[in-house]
Amino acid sequence: MTTSNSPAITYHTEKLKKKQLLKLYKEMLYARMIEEKMLKLLRQGRISKWFSGIGQEAIAVGCTLAMNKEEYIFPMHRNLGVFTSRGIPLRKLFAQWEGKMEGFTKGRDRSFHFGTQDYKIVGMISHLAAQLSLAAGVGLAHKLGGEANVSLAFTGEGGTSEGEFHEALNMASVWKLPVIFVIENNGYGLSTPVSEQYACKQLADRAVGYGMEGITIDGNNVLEVYQTISKLAEDIRENPRPVLVECMTFRMRGHEEASGTKYVPEELMSEWATKDPISNYELFLLEEGFLDEEEILDLRAEYKSRISKELKEAEEFSEPTIKNEIEDVYKSSAVIEMLPEGASKEIRFIDAISQALDQSMTTFDDLVLMGQDIADYGGVFKITDGFLEKYGRERVRNTPICESAVLGIAVGLSLKGYKSVVEMQFSDFVSCGFNQIVNNMAKLYYRWGQNVDCVIRMPTGGSVGAGPFHSQSTEAWFTHTPGLKVVYPSNAIDAKGLLMSAIIDPNPVLFFEHKAMYRSISGKVPEDKYTIEIGKARIAREGKAFSIITYGLGVHWAKEVLDALEIDGEVLDLRSLQPLDYEAIGETVRKTNRVILLHEDSMFGGIGADLSAYIAEHLFEHLDAPLMRVASLDTPIPFNKILEGDYLPIERLKESIKKIVEY
Repeated sequence: MTTSNSPAITYHTEKLKKKQLLKLYKEMLYARMIEEKMLKLLRQGRISKWFSGIGQEAIAVGCTLAMNKEEYIFPMHRNLGVFTSRGIPLRKLFAQWEGKMEGFTKGRDRSFHFGTQDYKIVGMISHLAAQLSLAAGVGLAHKLGGEANVSLAFTGEGGTSEGEFHEALNMASVWKLPVIFVIENNGYGLSTPVSEQYACKQLADRAVGYGMEGITIDGNNVLEVYQTISKLAEDIRENPRPVLVECMTFRMRGHEEASGTKYVPEELMSEWATKDPISNYELFLLEEGFLDEEEILDLRAEYKSRISKELKEAEEFSEPTIKNEIEDVYKSSAVIEMLPEGASKEIRFIDAISQALDQSMTTFDDLVLMGQDIADYGGVFKITDGFLEKYGRERVRNTPICESAVLGIAVGLSLKGYKSVVEMQFSDFVSCGFNQIVNNMAKLYYRWGQNVDCVIRMPTGGSVGAGPFHSQSTEAWFTHTPGLKVVYPSNAIDAKGLLMSAIIDPNPVLFFEHKAMYRSISGKVPEDKYTIEIGKARIAREGKAFSIITYGLGVHWAKEVLDALEIDGEVLDLRSLQPLDYEAIGETVRKTNRVILLHEDSMFGGIGADLSAYIAEHLFEHLDAPLMRVASLDTPIPFNKILEGDYLPIERLKESIKKIVEY
């Protein structure tokens, strides 16, 4: 609080009217009083955790009121003022904070880790700076749709050290996306002071490195925040581009309440207490005659009563149940198998993928392709060759080497109803974007009902002598993550039909394409559009002696070895690894009573482990021999062709077949 009768902050009203000036005050006061109530509830054990924004209300309120209602805001966990200024009913927020069924996440996530399309707010995940790329994706959607809108995203000064911060700003600047990136520089990243976080004088100075504007303002001056963001937003709507705004402020409470503030020098706390955004602005309004003491008392009484009433209503809400947990992991998809009656043509695996993309681009005007070198160059495997001329740069987009930001942009596009296909140049490189896939894409629908309509194309696999960074089998990284679908075709017909299904599917799908099959595998593929249902396996080779359950290039290894050995084995091609076709697995086990599980991935932690556990648990009585797993070695995949040949499981497959036949 201030220690004199005059504000320590200088305010300039410019052309703002009394109604606007009071609106800013009311929203800050309301947020502060809710915060004070939350701290009481925390001490009473009625909520589990709270990240306080006391002292930072001017930023959240000033930015939010400067934006149009239809424009998206991406807040963090200290931005209560964003949610209240957008008019979200407080009882709904209390329900969220108390983990009630009527909360935005049905008790599945806490505090501000949620979004709402009704109020155009998309909350953060715990991984800092990840929301910046989502804001860039919404900005891209605005440009594609010809909308004169801006998105605004918050991060703290700690989040600016994250790679996602740099990737998002770089992408937004290169593509001239209408985004305002707001840094709340509050002095500490948990307990780490800014002197140990970065070496530049001001974080806004970094903007020049990305070719964008950078501004530093007083984050405790609500008028400066509101006026700055208002002017920027108005200008950006006419002249789309990103701008970086650093708001200098201070965190008056702990990172979260349990951490306290003992690491903060007392004189620093005292200094910033005199710059409190609410008490200073209140003194200014009193001094200028826009407000009087009686009005303040009345307003506080009104808010106290409203907060108590809304809390009481929220406490009557129901506790969450486990009833819909499984059903809410994926958005329902109506994609079923639909084979055309038209002519077929013999084409390669790679051409089938290209054809699926081409026909999907024609079908869906809102489909955007993104990836490194996919435009003029046509991609490193030439799958999108000619697409730039046909569909233009807006829909066929070369990207910088920013895997994480590109995937985050895909999430942002989904928020606006766009589809996207992101090409990983090699599936190995997806590790650089892992967080966006497993923590944003996979969990968004489960958390608050927002699907992510994205396909990630994953050129994968060995047999090409490309070594440990271009040949890994990465599918098991993702089959363990609920919310993702994982598809892995073994032939040209399936490649086209499954890719078209994946693009139609409203959920995130990782589509694995074995590089060794691109130009070596061909088939008669229908020329017209068609789909193959995701989650349905197929019999690739009929047999009675035993079953080989596999996928991808393993299907061809199995068939070739069986043909060479002249053994009557059956080959089940899974086609989809998440979801799995347990019915088809059960049918082949009951038919042959002997099973080999084959995959190119390393043995330990591969999908064969889960399949063997499932068969042992549910189909044990149908087995006449031990389950056998055949996989690659538990080493990185080597470059040398002799070493790679030993790494891959082909020879070990022959040995296992002889063992299972003789058992």
